Amino acid sequence: KTDRFYVREYEEETNLRATILLDLSGSMAYGGGKVTKAHYATRLAAALAFLMLQQRDSVGMVTFDSKMRRFIPQRQGVGHLRVLLEELQQSEPGGETELAGVFQNLVPRIHRRGLLIILSDCFGEVKDLVSALGHFRVAKHEIILFQIVDRDELEFPFRQWTRFESLEQEEMHRLIDPAHFRAAYLENLERFQKELMEGCHRHRIDLVTMTTDRPYAEALVQFLTRRLGRP
Repeated sequence: KTDRFYVREYEEETNLRATILLDLSGSMAYGGGKVTKAHYATRLAAALAFLMLQQRDSVGMVTFDSKMRRFIPQRQGVGHLRVLLEELQQSEPGGETELAGVFQNLVPRIHRRGLLIILSDCFGEVKDLVSALGHFRVAKHEIILFQIVDRDELEFPFRQWTRFESLEQEEMHRLIDPAHFRAAYLENLERFQKELMEGCHRHRIDLVTMTTDRPYAEALVQFLTRRLGRP
């Protein structure tokens, strides 16, 4: 009986409980390069799930846009990996972004504290997003926020007259001369990123910005580094 008790205690302390939160709002459909942000995020989610399940961790998943689409509870095993991969394979981006509202509704559903891995471009009101993430931290969850962005969104490389269309509201579009907006766009982006970084730092949230042209392995290294460093 004593030996059995210690084995169970060891597994409880070393096996991780993780939930992957995957943003599938319309803005994730953008792809200026070879892949869209949603394509990149779903494959990164699959790699992370496989890695954790190989380590006998329990993994759950939430897909969402303006509301939660699917909630898959944390489980272990090869059969569960198949469930997660099927969900990812069927997932398509669409709908508006509402990160804060979705996260606030999730807090009471993820009962046991663990690791939350969020894959999102984080586009939305930063103040509301950081506040919602703070509720997760109050519930004692660890958080790694992978901010998935396209390099176009960081550099705004457009030079000629361009038609910009909203990926979340079909009726919204503008034909503009990018040269007149580039400076203002980059200034707003810098302000947005600074506010996001400061908010994450304040709540001790790991923020990792990933562009869709970076190898998935770099994100996995970030995850493993964080995993090895946890208490």
